[in-house]
Amino acid sequence: MQAKQLSQVIAELQQTFHSQSPEMLHMFTIIQRVALTEFPVLVRGESGSGKELVAKVIHDYSQRHDQTFIAINCAALNANMLESELFGHVKGAFTGAIREHKGVFERAEGGTLFLDEIAEIPLELQAKLLRVLETGEFYRLGGENAIKVNVRIIAATHKALREEARLGRFRQDLLYRLRVIPIFIPPLRE
Repeated sequence: MQAKQLSQVIAELQQTFHSQSPEMLHMFTIIQRVALTEFPVLVRGESGSGKELVAKVIHDYSQRHDQTFIAINCAALNANMLESELFGHVKGAFTGAIREHKGVFERAEGGTLFLDEIAEIPLELQAKLLRVLETGEFYRLGGENAIKVNVRIIAATHKALREEARLGRFRQDLLYRLRVIPIFIPPLRE
């Protein structure tokens, strides 16, 4: 994608988000800058504020725009299903695993993976997610071979992750890996 002028990007984002408030203009500037990087992004905002839209826009303005964008709601699945959906599984890994399954990390190869409601991931899965962020590798459930991936991570939450970490519900090291670039979406009422 050709590098666009900041004013053109801002105008497009104003159209996408239907907003011209100073708070949103500040967020648009951050989105435009963040899209040009490969760093993990943590989007925080109230429910319904457009966190997935922010993630999609970052992807669309990034160098990965012609690759896959996959969104997964981490709160929508129980721990076992979430682990299988994130990392995949091999045939026979558990009762009902009748075939091999590629998880979203594999399916998003070269693109962007949006992890919505990241604060809802159980602690044991947080350790596995941290490993992927640190090494770019993971194992499918029941698998013996490490799988290397190149995926940009954008995570989102409506919770204060620093407070969740202080309370022992979220790993501090994972927080720092995810929060390389934070984006706060102003409440819609503002």
